[in-house]
Amino acid sequence: MAASESYPDDLLYNAEHDWARVDGDEAVLGITWYAADSLGELVHFEPPQPGATVEKGSSYGEVESVKAVSDLIAPLSGEVLEVNPKVVDAPETVNDDPYGDGWLVRIRLTSPSEPDSLLDADAYRQVISEQ
Repeated sequence: MAASESYPDDLLYNAEHDWARVDGDEAVLGITWYAADSLGELVHFEPPQPGATVEKGSSYGEVESVKAVSDLIAPLSGEVLEVNPKVVDAPETVNDDPYGDGWLVRIRLTSPSEPDSLLDADAYRQVISEQ
């Protein structure tokens, strides 16, 4: 069952509908409810390899839905520490729980000040209200 619309206050967001949960020098990344809802049911996740470098504002993988293929745009820069195997095996997990079991990758931050440039939940809600 698809999740209900939500944008948790403890996350940071970019305008490309990705989120980051920062914890010290690491962050977990995923796509927002808005992105998952817009794409429809996800059928494939093409992740980066552990050890790969992701760069803020650049594509770090793809998700494919029944409607479209979409690039994942990194909200932060870092080294990929882990890819969520649950989403690789069952991409629809993102639709069911985009901020919990549906996370995509965990990275070690390479630029500790980057999170300061991301949106809080209220600013992100403003972005999607204008689309």
